[in-house]
Amino acid sequence: MSERYAIVCAQFYPDLAERLISSAQAALVEAGCEPAECFEVPGAFELPSAAKLCAESGRFAGVACLGAVIRGETDHYDYVCAEAARGIQSVALETGVPCSFGVLTVNTLEQALERSGGGVRDAGRNAAEALLALERVRAKLNTD
Repeated sequence: MSERYAIVCAQFYPDLAERLISSAQAALVEAGCEPAECFEVPGAFELPSAAKLCAESGRFAGVACLGAVIRGETDHYDYVCAEAARGIQSVALETGVPCSFGVLTVNTLEQALERSGGGVRDAGRNAAEALLALERVRAKLNTD
């Protein structure tokens, strides 16, 4: 696959961000793609804006949106998770550029660690694989 992909990643939890990026990059490289170009944002709330900038640039076949939101003692978690998910989906639908949701929305750091950097529930890898799956759909539609 020769398509170029972007990764936008929230850096609020830098160790988790590194794990998510690493596993997403590994999935893309294993599929024969070049490593994705990475863009960092402060938190998950900023992911949709960065994804839109990437999508509208015309440089990428898809954008993997990565990050983590860990539930705290306030309602902040609910707002950030909902708006990140809604915004990322809106970017994909408005631009036609696939944007995958690799944002961990968990209760604890332990859950976040279980879902990053390896294993079948690895959100970084799953986000990259979602982009690859959508590219296969696009390719099939363009050849039929």
